[in-house]
This record gives sequence, C-alpha cells and structure tokens, in this order.
Amino acid sequence: MFEMVYDIFIMSGNKPRLIKLESVERYQRLLNKDSGTCGIKAGHVILQPGQSIGEHTTGEREEVIVILNGNGEAMVGKDSIFKLEKDIVLYIPPKIDHDVKNNGTGELEYIFVTADVFN
Repeated sequence: MFEMVYDIFIMSGNKPRLIKLESVERYQRLLNKDSGTCGIKAGHVILQPGQSIGEHTTGEREEVIVILNGNGEAMVGKDSIFKLEKDIVLYIPPKIDHDVKNNGTGELEYIFVTADVFN
C-alpha cells in the first residue's frame, strides 16, 4: 500500500507548502485535491457566538477538529455532546452526523482535516 500511495504522490506533482491562516469571516479552505493533495481536505473556521457550522456528515471520510481559540460544543451522532475549548482535538469517525456550535462569548476558531478511509 505504501508504494501505491507513494506513486500517487509522485505522479500528481504534489509539493510541500506553507499556507497562512487568515482572519476570515467564517471559512478559509486550506487544502483539497484541487490544491494538490492526494485525499486530505482541510479548512480554517471561525464561528461567532451562537453560530454553528450546521449538521452534516463527511461520508466516507474521517475528520479531526483542532480547537485554536474559544469555546463551543460538538454534537456527534444522536447522543454525544463534547465540550470544545482551546487545545482540544476531536476525532469523528466516517458516516457520523455532527455539528459544531459556538456557545461561548467570543469567537470559536478551529482547523478541520478530513481524509479518505482506505479499506
């Protein structure tokens, strides 16, 4: 499997790069296949107090959310609520409905990364 991934990496012309986080109103796309990744998608999100990203699923992708600043909560599945605060990392398995909401008094800022699951 390593050789196949390595071949994809070489063939697609991927190159290491730096991306600067910007003070965005709500969303900044960081990485996806259009920017040259093999399957990772990443974004920078800023939610104002009371805002949520909206319930969704990442389908066949797993997701990691890294909280940079602020407080909020993540509703994951039908029964789980996780408290979010600075320096917390949340893992969400594929095919699970989830939502992130800012229930704090300041901005909630985080990075998300999704990746294809290989069987």
